[in-house]
Amino acid sequence: MKSNNWRVQLLVWRIKYLSSRNFLILLSALIGCFAGVASVILKEAVHLVETLLTQGSDDNYANYYFLAYPLLGLLITTLLAKYVFREPFGHGVTDILYAISKKSSNISRRKSYSNLLGSAITVGFGGSVGLEAPIVVTGSAIASTVGRLVHLQAKKRALLIGCGSAGAISAIFNSPIAGVIFSIEVILTEVNINAFIPLLIASVAGSLTSMLLYHDEILFRFILSDPFIASDTPYFIILGIICGLVSLYFTRVTYSIEEYMQSIRRDLPRALLGGIALGVVIFVFPPMYGEGYNFIKVLLQGKEANILHNSLFFYKIDTPIFIPVFMFGLILMKPIASALTLGSGGNGGIFGPSLFLGGVTGFWVGRVINGAEFMGGVSLSNFTLVGMCGVMSGVLHAPLTAIFLIAEITGGYTLFVPLMLVSAISYSTIYYFERYSLYTKGLIKRGLLVTSDRDQLVLEQLEMEKLVEKDLLTIHPDATLGDLVNLVQISRRNIFPVINQQKELIGIITLDDIREIMFDNEAQKNVIVGTLSHAPPDIVSQQDTMQVVMDKFEKTGAWNLPVLRDGKYAGLISKSRIFNAYRRRLIRHRPEY
Repeated sequence: MKSNNWRVQLLVWRIKYLSSRNFLILLSALIGCFAGVASVILKEAVHLVETLLTQGSDDNYANYYFLAYPLLGLLITTLLAKYVFREPFGHGVTDILYAISKKSSNISRRKSYSNLLGSAITVGFGGSVGLEAPIVVTGSAIASTVGRLVHLQAKKRALLIGCGSAGAISAIFNSPIAGVIFSIEVILTEVNINAFIPLLIASVAGSLTSMLLYHDEILFRFILSDPFIASDTPYFIILGIICGLVSLYFTRVTYSIEEYMQSIRRDLPRALLGGIALGVVIFVFPPMYGEGYNFIKVLLQGKEANILHNSLFFYKIDTPIFIPVFMFGLILMKPIASALTLGSGGNGGIFGPSLFLGGVTGFWVGRVINGAEFMGGVSLSNFTLVGMCGVMSGVLHAPLTAIFLIAEITGGYTLFVPLMLVSAISYSTIYYFERYSLYTKGLIKRGLLVTSDRDQLVLEQLEMEKLVEKDLLTIHPDATLGDLVNLVQISRRNIFPVINQQKELIGIITLDDIREIMFDNEAQKNVIVGTLSHAPPDIVSQQDTMQVVMDKFEKTGAWNLPVLRDGKYAGLISKSRIFNAYRRRLIRHRPEY
């Protein structure tokens, strides 16, 4: 009761003193701050766990804890999901897109804290994934919860979710512009100019919060020391193509391994198998332990002597050819490590792995170029940074986010030209083979495509349950034509499903099918309905998406199709009813933020 009184008082105060727009701006600032605090808590927690687990290790030798820690972390997160939170951690950004598209922008309140704990354990114990997605989910869940508390409509809740995402990305990297663009490019399917102000406010709030609370050693920052040289442009073109192909490799390997891991139905065996395999991979390639940003810092600082630290191959440090070989191994194995982590029950995202893989790819390409005497020399730090942009652009299908993120974390726009070039080439390369990102690929396979096409989005938001006519008159196959004629007299429709006692669909009869004999007295007595019925042009399943339903109407030319649920007749759906519902929703579907 007290909770309801508090909410009522807040709503009364808001109506009295704030316009709807100003209230939304105030909420966006609060959500940005919440996302910033969540970012700080998670980063600090992971930093603390990693420090406790790895302190005292000897950089000059292989450390066998790499075999055990990832397995232990995956087992803990699996048990947490099963017995504490009683729901899987989910698929990060994909779940947000699904919530906006199919759940009226409602995200479980539990997600506002479960992802923080799950990802802290996963990454702290060496899981080879990023923290960005869990922080984005946390910010989005907080935003959705706040939106429900103050009774906002679904469209405004979606905008608040975008604010939570913008604040999260901005806080993690201290990159307010990239935060806004990520929200527009990845999270929100439709944005008008009025939405920019709340997004900007949330992003700035997240950035300021992180600046006030973060320790400097936790933030990922790098100051550019080498300028862009125009004569390096051909090499950057090559880098863009390679980044696109690496992005394609990352996407398909990650998706395939995750699918395989999900085919193992039991949680603990899946965690054991994935944890053991992940431990072996990280033992051989220690830079893949955790987020991997410290390793990227090593590359950017040019400390090649540290590349093989904690590795079986430390003794190879003086072998010039071995470092490029080791780096190529990282490129091949990073997608596998990330997929094993996610597929085994770990909590994290692909944002961080795409940056890690891009940095390693850029460094490797630059190292190969510098090793070829006839090709001249290039800046390894510049290639590392631009490679991060290229692979992120391809994996996330977010070229603008990648460009501005790298520009902001380097504190300037010196590399803007190669960033734009490589991002565009990488995105174009992967798009030729893979039209959708890892965020949307799974949704598409399940027929839950989230699209920026307004017409398509409106169609997907129509609810099958509300469109099925369940009160249509039906007839038994053993009934006579006379019984059917009696139904015709009281029916408002000219189509009659033929249903047996088990509620199974035998066929359909239309008025046109009986028009010539319906007034024949002899036929009314002797003709059985079952002999008149025929198969419908197609059948709709209750699980079909509206796009699938419309495809069936288009393919058959029919105006009415029967709907089945678990093999039983559930009703009839008509094209005209879909069109009417579509038109009404299209009129309402205006992003009036």
